Amino acid sequence: MNNYITESEIEQIALDTLRDDTGYLILYGPDLTEGYAKEREYSEVILQERLRQAIDRLNPDIPLVAREEAFRKVLRTEALTLAENNEAFHRLLTEGVDIKFSIGEGKAKTDKVWLLDFDRPEQNEFVAVNQFTVIENNTTKRLDIVLFINGLPLVAIELKNAANKDADVQAAYRQLQTYKQVIPSLFTPNAFMVISDGWFAKAGTLSSEYPRFMEWKTADGVTLVDPAQESELEPLIKGLLNKTTILDVIRHFIVFEKSKGSSTSLGVVKKLAAYHQYYAVNRAIESTIRASAEAPPMIRQSPEAYGLPGVRSQSPGDQRAGVVWHTQGSGKSLSMVFFAGKLILAEAMNNPTLVVLTDRNDLDQQLFETFTNCQQLLRQTPVQAANRDDLKKLLAVASGGVVFTTIQKFLPPDSGGQYPRLSDRRNIVVIADEAHRSQYDFIDGFARHM
Repeated sequence: MNNYITESEIEQIALDTLRDDTGYLILYGPDLTEGYAKEREYSEVILQERLRQAIDRLNPDIPLVAREEAFRKVLRTEALTLAENNEAFHRLLTEGVDIKFSIGEGKAKTDKVWLLDFDRPEQNEFVAVNQFTVIENNTTKRLDIVLFINGLPLVAIELKNAANKDADVQAAYRQLQTYKQVIPSLFTPNAFMVISDGWFAKAGTLSSEYPRFMEWKTADGVTLVDPAQESELEPLIKGLLNKTTILDVIRHFIVFEKSKGSSTSLGVVKKLAAYHQYYAVNRAIESTIRASAEAPPMIRQSPEAYGLPGVRSQSPGDQRAGVVWHTQGSGKSLSMVFFAGKLILAEAMNNPTLVVLTDRNDLDQQLFETFTNCQQLLRQTPVQAANRDDLKKLLAVASGGVVFTTIQKFLPPDSGGQYPRLSDRRNIVVIADEAHRSQYDFIDGFARHM
């Protein structure tokens, strides 16, 4: 007797979890193209009427003619590579669609039309479509599950059967690579992809090699799944694909890193945060807001759940945001980028200035290049302080900025002296790399000069 479940049963389990635990509307693909409630042609990858309704719902103050222009911009794909189109579409998702419209008397106004409401998940429509068929260039392909937010196909899910040695999770990865080649229009809006054989489950991006597809090991940010004892698929769906997290990830935890040494033809690698980066960064954001005393803490899971001192037991405004500990090779530099990108947009921080601190010139340059390669997420260009005077000038700004410096530049000009106070602002945030080397002793150590 075969005790393994079939691929169709795995698909149904995924759909049930999406419906019952995350609140997605479940639709059957063929009904969208052939049923009485037909919504699309096989060549169309966007559920256009749902997108139009979302644009109208989320942008009521924008004139109809401008909303229609934004709608047409979303449907219009430039004749570029898939990677370029995908990056451009991600900008539309996270930065809005720029539009210009007349306000009378020969005057025009520029504004943005938003495709997603990141602050109010309930304002968006979440739909999971199974057996979604696409015809492109006389090629027909059918995906197991596609997740749509406001009519946009943002997540592709490919499932295989663990009982079949030729149809494991790696086969699901290879299948998606084929789809990218033959039906690229479906992947222009894609945020990320999920592969699973019903037991193992991983998420990655269009440019991720198979080893870079990563598990999402927790459904709640606290309890880790043991793949030897339980399936990874359910925690991934509950933890990553829930309405709040998926919007947070799309906005703050995806980067297009541009690098001369990249293996891709364009030198651009799209990267998705791993689960530990996502939860660590959000804890750090909460603690930083508390430490700056600009606003009450964000409502997120407390470190007390881990048996650690909770940020709520620390005094607001103590200017000590805390420490994020990483093992080697766990993506510390990218965690810092994600932290910086999200903190910059936090309303409670009121356009902060970030100072990225290292204790060696080579580390300063290395980290500076990482941040520079991820400028889209930062929405500004990082700068390096050339010397002490330059550092003083860069930190004298009223707001904003991402400044890189070594701790040696905080040495007082006179031996035994004290470095002058540069600012009384409470929204200057210092991010110290390799903090154990420079920040350990605030009384007798080097950090006393800061």
